[in-house]
Amino acid sequence: MRISAAFLAATALFYSSVVSCKTVPSTPAPGSGVMTIHLTDPDAAIIGKKIWQNECGGTVECLTSWNSGEDFPSLGIGHFIWYVSGRPGPFQESFPPLLAFLREQGVTVPAWLSEAKGSPWTSRAEFLRDQQSPRMKELRLLLANTVTAQTRFIIRRLQLSLPEMQRVTPANEQGHLSANFDRMSSSRDGLYAMIDYVNFKGEGIKPTERYNNQGWGLRDVLVEMRPASAAPNASAEFSEAAKRVLSRRVQNSPPERGESRWLAGWLNRCDTYRRGI
Repeated sequence: MRISAAFLAATALFYSSVVSCKTVPSTPAPGSGVMTIHLTDPDAAIIGKKIWQNECGGTVECLTSWNSGEDFPSLGIGHFIWYVSGRPGPFQESFPPLLAFLREQGVTVPAWLSEAKGSPWTSRAEFLRDQQSPRMKELRLLLANTVTAQTRFIIRRLQLSLPEMQRVTPANEQGHLSANFDRMSSSRDGLYAMIDYVNFKGEGIKPTERYNNQGWGLRDVLVEMRPASAAPNASAEFSEAAKRVLSRRVQNSPPERGESRWLAGWLNRCDTYRRGI
């Protein structure tokens, strides 16, 4: 269902009740070597709603999804992955860390979620049958009411990503990666692009997130970008680099996955980075 006026009003009330701060909470400690990203609450809310729109059209219903052909549900504005217990996959699981972050921020998380050892739904069919159950409605309400907190979670993930991306990058490319990271983080539009992309396709640090030894994460896009002297418009260059990286992923992907069916949507999403917010 589309977002109703009543829901928007309730969301606005939620945003207004959040304690105002000039930086994202839970920033890394000084001297940790991790970059601190400064972002106001209004900007975090704007970015969160944009990510929600990009990921699933900004509908409440899509906050609980299980995509056809996948072995796990995707939840929240960023479609955070939650694996079934005993069935891990190649991608970074992000929903359990999100729940831990929400509790850290003082959000009350339903006991059944806190106690779960993995997705309580073991198949897509079971998940779809449960769409109107009390627990699924409770989950959607939690996710709809924590858009800004989910955005902060993604931002913290971005903050912690640079040292990890450098660790898996050849020494002769690390300076280029860092310079492009700094270029992108110096503007709200650049931050939006990186925040959305790292949530969309990950950091690019896991060996399992590669085809033919070529990855598609944020690390790969930053390395793919041209330097500032050749491409002064950082967000536009990031957009084009992301499209090249994702097109390469599809070309390298196993034919049985049929990833070409997703490419048009991926490229459209990358176009939003050029336009900004």
